[in-house]
Amino acid sequence: MLMEQHWPEQETELGSRAENESYWLEQYMPLVKRVLGQLRNQVNSVMDADDLAQIGIMGLLEALRRYGGPPDDSFASFAFKRVRGAILDELRRHDWRPRLLRQQSHHCSQTERELMRRLGRRPTEPELAEALGVDMDELRSILYAGQLAEMESLQELLEHGHEPANNDALGRLDQQRHIRALLSRLPEREQRLMSLYYQHELNMKEIALVLDLTESRVCQLHKQCLALLNREFASSGET
Repeated sequence: MLMEQHWPEQETELGSRAENESYWLEQYMPLVKRVLGQLRNQVNSVMDADDLAQIGIMGLLEALRRYGGPPDDSFASFAFKRVRGAILDELRRHDWRPRLLRQQSHHCSQTERELMRRLGRRPTEPELAEALGVDMDELRSILYAGQLAEMESLQELLEHGHEPANNDALGRLDQQRHIRALLSRLPEREQRLMSLYYQHELNMKEIALVLDLTESRVCQLHKQCLALLNREFASSGET
C-alpha cells in the first residue's frame, strides 16, 4: 500500500525531469549545430552528419545532467565543451583515422620541416603539396587529420588528466588561468586565432577570412598551438 502511494509521486518527478530535459535540449539545440559547424571540415569525411548530430545531442544531454542546476549564463560555454568532447571521444573510440591517413599526416609534418630547412622559410601550400605528391584538397584533408589528432589529445588530457569536477570552482579557475598564461606566450596572430576558434566559435574557413590567410595555413597554425598546449600540460605535472 505504501509503495503504491509513492509510485505516482516518483512517476511525476521522473516525468517532470524528462520534460525539463526536453525543454532545455530544444533551447540549446543551436549550440549543437554550432559545434558541428565548427568541426565540419575535420569530421565530415569521417562520419555521417546525422550520426554526428546524435552524438552531439547526447553530449548536450550529459552536460544538462552534469551541470548541477538549471542552465544559466555559464552553461553555454560548459555545454559547448561537452558536446565537442563527446564528438571527439566518439571519433577516438572508433579509431577514426585510417592507418594511411596517420602515415600521411606524419609524413606531411616531416616534409614541411625538411622544406623549411632547405628553403630557409616556411613552404607555400603548393610547394608542400608538390613535395607530397598530392593536390590541394588532399593536402587540406591531411592537415585537418593532424589538427584533429591534436584536439583529441588535448581533450583527453583535460578530461582524463586534470579537468576539475563541475562543482570545483577553484579548480576550474586555476585551469583557466593556466591556459590563459600558456596562450599569452603565443604570437599575437596565434592568440587571435585561438580566440576566434574557441571563444567566438568560428570555423577554419571563417578564421582564414578574418586573418587573411589560407584555410590550410590556419589549420597548420591551430595544430601548432594545440601541440604546444599538449606539451605544456603533459610536462606541467598536472596530469
